[in-house]
Amino acid sequence: MAFKPANNIQDLQYFGEFGGVNPSISDSSTYTFLSAKTMFDTFEGNAEGCYLYSRHSSPSNLYLGEALAAMEGTETATVTASGMGAITAVLLQLCSAGEHVVSSRTIYGGTYAFLKNFTPRLGINTTFVDITQLDVVEAAITPKTKVLYCESVSNPLLEVADIKGLTELAKKYDLKLVVDNTFSPLSISPIILGADVVIHSLTKFINGSSDTVGGVVCGTNEFINDLRNVNNGAAMLLGSTMDSLRSASVLKNLRTLHIRMMQHSYNATYLAEKFENDGLKTVYPGLASHPSHELFKSMMNDKYGFGGMLTIDVGSLDKANALMELMQEDNLGYLAVSLGFYKTLFSAPGSSTSSEIPEDEQKSMGLSDGLIRFSIGLDADIERTYMMMKACMKKLNIL
Repeated sequence: MAFKPANNIQDLQYFGEFGGVNPSISDSSTYTFLSAKTMFDTFEGNAEGCYLYSRHSSPSNLYLGEALAAMEGTETATVTASGMGAITAVLLQLCSAGEHVVSSRTIYGGTYAFLKNFTPRLGINTTFVDITQLDVVEAAITPKTKVLYCESVSNPLLEVADIKGLTELAKKYDLKLVVDNTFSPLSISPIILGADVVIHSLTKFINGSSDTVGGVVCGTNEFINDLRNVNNGAAMLLGSTMDSLRSASVLKNLRTLHIRMMQHSYNATYLAEKFENDGLKTVYPGLASHPSHELFKSMMNDKYGFGGMLTIDVGSLDKANALMELMQEDNLGYLAVSLGFYKTLFSAPGSSTSSEIPEDEQKSMGLSDGLIRFSIGLDADIERTYMMMKACMKKLNIL
């Protein structure tokens, strides 16, 4: 039977403390013990079902982690206070001083800055490559390499990683393949394709309401236990703990993710096809013109579509800014970073979410000044949205 991630979420059954259909929220930072020995055993990790302190774990965080692990098809998961809290903990858990990472060059600016500017202070260096060229990826691997890192669909250029091909390289060289799946929840299941660890920024599509920040690491019981280890676990010792109230909120929103992703994808496909037909330089994995269109199709779970992210290039930063300001004025969305909201969000990544990447490197990877990144919303009348966007473009002589 085909892997159906939304079914896995739906099939989880929780009963609240008093029989509620939502699990009770554990609004406590610390937990009591009936005996001192049980506290000792819990510190040693030998007291199943006992809670010690909410930085270690809490029932609310474990409920959310269980649901996200079910979605991604992993043994378990641990949630964090942000997507970067998940990314940094994973990379520092897997790499020590003197070791090496091979990473996609087109990744979220914060991840790029962490690998480019911060980890070298700890003796961990990174080679950034075109992740779509497997021969280039393999050539960058050294005896010190420990991790291959990529995004399923890259931020902001929407390059698509060949996860099966990267898995083969990871196995050949005994590396861990870590995949950030933030742009394509449900659509792509990296673990099923062979990845070792999957990361999400829960802030984006999974939560979907732009009211909280969070992250998750999905993986094996062994790896997640390592992250939580009180003596040397990066997630534990760096302290990026998600609040229980936020965990409960994200869990509720997660249950509608499949419906939202289908609408995000439907709307993005409609706009991308229209924009391309209008002669705009449009990038969207659902377009036959996308260089990895067939690759995405070969990896995707049916019906969730190609995601809600697309880009257009209007030629210059001035034009991009003018268009975004006009679209916001006409109530077509918000000039804002992030993604996955019910309203469309748009930004010029070269001067926002990818600003950590030096200008010369932006140019080499094809990130132009006129690029606008769209997170397409849940508009009920996407034809009307298109007509209004087109009017804005005509007003500015973009079309």
